[in-house]
Amino acid sequence: MTNKVSPSTLSDARFRLPPGYAPFMTSLLLSIFMCAFVSLVSTIKSEGITSGLLGAWLSAWLISWLLAFPVVLVVMPIVRRLVRLICRPV
Repeated sequence: MTNKVSPSTLSDARFRLPPGYAPFMTSLLLSIFMCAFVSLVSTIKSEGITSGLLGAWLSAWLISWLLAFPVVLVVMPIVRRLVRLICRPV
């Protein structure tokens, strides 16, 4: 079975980042989604579901993300090394 690439797929490739950006993008997206979820749960727990929930949550998310993103950039390589030590190679 051959894997054919359509012309539209090739034209879309110019808008994609090179593979070397994958660790950075993984850290960026992971920190965005994790901070959004955790800060939402924390905000609901502390303030309840109120009319000001959205503003309080966005404020909490922004502050936590500004701290979490640099931490994830530093910690992710360490975690990957630890996982390689813990898990058998394929």
